[in-house]
Amino acid sequence: MDRIGFIGTGSMGSILIEALLSAKALSPGQIIIGNRTPAKAEQLAERHPGLVIAPSNAELAKQAPVLLLCVKPLEYQVMLEQIIPELTPEHLLITITSPIKLTQLEDMVPCAVARVVPSITNAACSGISLCEFGSRIDESQKQYILTLVSHISHPTLVSDAFLRVSSDITSCGPAFLSYILQQMIQDAVSETGISHEAATYLTTQMFIGMADLLKEDIFTLPSLQQRVCVPGGITGEGLIALQNGIPGVFADVFRRTHAKFAEDQELAERKLSNQHP
Repeated sequence: MDRIGFIGTGSMGSILIEALLSAKALSPGQIIIGNRTPAKAEQLAERHPGLVIAPSNAELAKQAPVLLLCVKPLEYQVMLEQIIPELTPEHLLITITSPIKLTQLEDMVPCAVARVVPSITNAACSGISLCEFGSRIDESQKQYILTLVSHISHPTLVSDAFLRVSSDITSCGPAFLSYILQQMIQDAVSETGISHEAATYLTTQMFIGMADLLKEDIFTLPSLQQRVCVPGGITGEGLIALQNGIPGVFADVFRRTHAKFAEDQELAERKLSNQHP
């Protein structure tokens, strides 16, 4: 499995490629890329000399025994039509999107399939990669995937039942927390007159320091809150506002993400089923 192909070099596809290169997990010459917009693949290859651009997805499948499918769920139909004629039982397909069911993918292709749901935190060779394996995966393929993603993340096995909520936390979570921190900055500016630059710097450094505390197991989330929030102190007064507003917010977040996931899954499944009865 010396060569690995990436179909799709958009936001997450390019993050994965650049993270794996930065971590020295792969060399540019081991990577073949393809994108429906050739200019995007060309820009990536310009930044990383040695990357090979495939003229088509079919040619990419011919050259790479391992394929990372980094396209949106509704683009799978066209992409699979292009690569299926070139697939053999020796290929390994790895999807990074959650709505595509592995069982349905297995019904359509002759090879082993797996899922790796990355996170933007992988760009810093940190965070989680959620891993799910299809029924045809053998031990060597499983170890290949786990070893590869361990260069840029903590690979974590996840069952289908908890795939969505796990993705909400590890993959969507950075956007959720980023939004909350931006609100903290904006309200600090509007309420006190502190500059946006100063509030952003203080908030960012606070968040980095807090992550370090958790990373070093110096505190857990509850013990950190308890240590900062002394009885009768200012922190406790501020927490009252959060206790009045935050509980239930993420229940609504998860309800909405699960509903959208179910909708996307149904659309993708219907489109693939219609094309491949």
